[in-house]
Amino acid sequence: MFPSLYAILDADLVGERAVEVADEFAGVGVELMQYRDKTASARRFFEICGRLSARLRGRARFIVNDRADIAALCDSGGVHVGQEDLRAEDARAICGSGRWVGVSTHNLKQFRAALETSADYIAVGPVFATSTKKNPDPVVGLEFVARTRAMTEKPIVAIGGITAENAESVYRAGADSVAVISDLMAAGKPAERAAEYLRIAAKVRSARCRAQITESGIDG
Repeated sequence: MFPSLYAILDADLVGERAVEVADEFAGVGVELMQYRDKTASARRFFEICGRLSARLRGRARFIVNDRADIAALCDSGGVHVGQEDLRAEDARAICGSGRWVGVSTHNLKQFRAALETSADYIAVGPVFATSTKKNPDPVVGLEFVARTRAMTEKPIVAIGGITAENAESVYRAGADSVAVISDLMAAGKPAERAAEYLRIAAKVRSARCRAQITESGIDG
C-alpha cells in the first residue's frame, strides 16, 4: 500500500534539523519523505541527502527533489521531478530502475502526459492555496483530485495547502497520499502532527474498506 503521508523536508523551514526531524518522522511511522532545497550548492545538497538516505534506510523511503544524479549517488529511494526538471524517463535512466520516480502535474494535459511515462506516482496540485512556492500554479481543487483518480490506478499524491484540518477531504477525494510541508513544520511538535495525518488516513481507508465489503456483500 502506498504511504499515506509524504513528508517534505523543505530547507527553508527545517533549517539544519533535517536529519533530526526525519528521524522523528520515521519514529512515528512516516514511510515516505523528500528533501527539497532550491538554493543549496550541489555539494551541500549531496551531503544532506547522503545523511538522510543513510539515516532512513530500512525505515522509510527517501526521495531526492529534482536531482536524479544525487538520488543515485546517495543511494536514495528515488527522485521527484517537476515540469521544468528532467523528464521522467531521463530521470529513471540516471537513477536506475530500482528507485521511484515521481512527477508533479498541475493540469490535465500534464497529468495525461505523466500517465504515458513510467512514473511510479503522480503528484497533483496545488489542491489548495499554498505559500511554499514563490510562483504557485493555479489551485486545482478537490475536483481535480477526484477526476484524476478516475483516470489511473497509479498512486496519486495530492499537494498544496494541505493541513490536518482539510486532509480528510483530500483522502476522500481519492488521493493515496498527501504531501505536506508547512503544516508539519509549523507545528510545535512536527512528529506529533505527522502522526495525526496517519490517523486521519487510517480512518478514511478503514471506512473505504468497510464500504467495499458492504457493497461486495450486496452484489453477492
